[in-house]
Amino acid sequence: MQDRICVRLRRATGFELDVDVGVRSGGVTALFGPSGCGKTTVLRIAAGLERARGFVRIAGRTWQDDEKGIFVPTCERRLGYVFQEASLFVHLNVEQNLCYGLKRMHDVGGQKRLEEAVELLGIGHLLGRRVNELSGGERQRCAIARSLVTCPAALFMDEPLAALDHARRLEIMPWLERIKRELNIPVVYVTHSEEEVLRLADTLVVMENGQVKLEGAVADVWHQLGRQTSVKAKKSSLVQAVVLERDSDWGLVKAAAGDAYFWVHDAGYAIGEKLRLMIDADDVSISVNKPSQTSIQNVFACRAADIFEATDASRRFVELDAGCGCKILAEVTARSLHKMGISPDMRVWAQVKSVSVH
Repeated sequence: MQDRICVRLRRATGFELDVDVGVRSGGVTALFGPSGCGKTTVLRIAAGLERARGFVRIAGRTWQDDEKGIFVPTCERRLGYVFQEASLFVHLNVEQNLCYGLKRMHDVGGQKRLEEAVELLGIGHLLGRRVNELSGGERQRCAIARSLVTCPAALFMDEPLAALDHARRLEIMPWLERIKRELNIPVVYVTHSEEEVLRLADTLVVMENGQVKLEGAVADVWHQLGRQTSVKAKKSSLVQAVVLERDSDWGLVKAAAGDAYFWVHDAGYAIGEKLRLMIDADDVSISVNKPSQTSIQNVFACRAADIFEATDASRRFVELDAGCGCKILAEVTARSLHKMGISPDMRVWAQVKSVSVH
């Protein structure tokens, strides 16, 4: 039976929640949408912090099943929960904060898990510090480590980076990626940040007004935003690629995605490593003939699979199919499409600057 959150709630304020989503057994399921759409409420209900009608099965264990009269208390759900605020005890140092949750467990393996969590989040040098001596990013890393010390079967994260400035978000993001990579547990991640979705999510659930509007693999769902839902996001493409070769002389690596190849900045990637590439639609140009003598490094043939209007009537989005499921959006003027005579199913050439691939 698949892990699943199926909950229904009606509040006196008029807000209604009706959600049924699958949860990955390993990897990140992201709940994405505007403030007030019900993301955090779903997380709290799944954790048992709020009551609602429904069914919740996480990590292979049923936590709630109204038809069978099952409701497992939050304290028995083996759940790690990370809030927006770190909520550390200010009168304790970092190590004492991490040990706090172990005191009631009387588990002989607790010390080993504490050491593993400290190593995973890279906070060994912080153990003796008081909470008021930590930066916002350091506090949140400690809070995440505390949630892992009790060996949770699942990890719930409610906008864990929302209270941080952009620099601190960039500081903590690699640690979240490491958790995802090294811990084989379900992670349900609430956010309204496009960057966090594109870097972390495996499955993306788009919510609006208490309902699920889109659900599926993150690249596929992201591609549909704005066409099948009014949830706003910058028009961009998420491309799954594999590193093929390195050009050490120029600090670049070549990554393949479908029939397209991208030269991108080399951040020490290994040959064969899988990458996520994010490309803004307004950084993609189209030509009906193969460009030559151009400074643009990434030029590849593809098919204009679809053309649709942008919010501005003078612009169009062109969905480019580069094969093997690789789809890239290009934003161009309606005038340029007309002058080039580009229409759906036409073979064209796409151009993407290496400095525009993130």
